[in-house]
Amino acid sequence: MLRIQYADYEALRAHGEETYPNECCGVLLGKNISGEGDTAAAVDSTAATNSAAAINKVQQIVRAGNTRTDSAHNRYNIAPQELVKIQRQARGLGLDIVGFYHSHPDHPAQWSTTDFAEAHWLGCSYIITSIEHGKAATTNSFLLRGTGEDDKNFEDEPIQIDIPANIAATAAQNQKGSA
Repeated sequence: MLRIQYADYEALRAHGEETYPNECCGVLLGKNISGEGDTAAAVDSTAATNSAAAINKVQQIVRAGNTRTDSAHNRYNIAPQELVKIQRQARGLGLDIVGFYHSHPDHPAQWSTTDFAEAHWLGCSYIITSIEHGKAATTNSFLLRGTGEDDKNFEDEPIQIDIPANIAATAAQNQKGSA
């Protein structure tokens, strides 16, 4: 499962809208925890890859530049130097890279063969947001499982969005008013 704060979820969707008609991309920083809740001890990435109860809990998103100049409308690439910088930033905060996100302009929020071929971070979540005519539509997450390149696979991953109480109360009030 991927667990993310409402503000971060909305920010990565907005990033896709801002870069439309090109793909956006970024990195998810946080911790991989067991399914026992916030107080659970962190688990190593091998256990996370093989544990169905593991949760990639996002604590910060970092926007990255899409360095694809040949086909930025349907491909993305994060420069290795930028990725190393983000990884160092994460370590400095006591966090890990728990996933990546990117957008699919005017295409479904499903992984492509290229997305799969270029995914190498086992145990990480890969979020894809469909941007339809400049507006964020569907957002899906896929967990990269396996022990290596030969047996890696994407699995559909549920997204838990943690919504602050004040936003949830406003949304509930708005629903009552429209009923």
